[in-house]
Amino acid sequence: MTHPEPPAALAARDLVKRFRTGEGPVEVLRGVSFDLAPGRSMALTGESGSGKSTLLHICAGLEPADGGAVLVAGQDIAALPEAARAALRRGTLGLVFQQFNLIPSLDVARNLAFQARLAGRHDPAQVAELAARLGIADLTARYPEELSGGQQQRVAIGRCLAARPAVVLADEPTGNLDEATGDRVLDLLLEACRDAGAALLLVTHSPRLAARCDARLHLHAGLVAPA
Repeated sequence: MTHPEPPAALAARDLVKRFRTGEGPVEVLRGVSFDLAPGRSMALTGESGSGKSTLLHICAGLEPADGGAVLVAGQDIAALPEAARAALRRGTLGLVFQQFNLIPSLDVARNLAFQARLAGRHDPAQVAELAARLGIADLTARYPEELSGGQQQRVAIGRCLAARPAVVLADEPTGNLDEATGDRVLDLLLEACRDAGAALLLVTHSPRLAARCDARLHLHAGLVAPA
């Protein structure tokens, strides 16, 4: 007896996205499709303007597509009411963006725990372990304004992983880090996602970092293209 394949943790089906400009509509995504299984990692690459960040925002439910669908564990997120999409972002999706989005009024310890508390998964021991592995254990009493950009990025990554999401969407998560620290942080991201069975979609400009993922999705002019 054969068992049906479980749904992909994250899937895109013929995604189309247009932006209006003074010269008329521009198609940023022109029918992009992919499947990402639980516990697997995929590098999203392409030149600037190829649609990488737009695709990531649509997968996070932060931006609507003009055509096609994004499925999280088989569920079409565009079909969900806004409250349900927000709940999905709290409990299922982990987001790491270049802007950090740390809460200025909270110290590092409370920033690290913030997403996990919203998801009902706060584990102080796990947060302490993450802080140690990210090299920020001695910064937990500081506030975001007292941190460098690289330190803030590590806090943002720790906050995401502390909530134990099923899907991690990361936009250049090592872009503000030196190469050695970036390698360690990527090690932690890949290992944490594999251990938790979480899917990782990683935007990166680095072929070296992309090569460490299980698969690669290369965008060119809004289409999936050979890398």
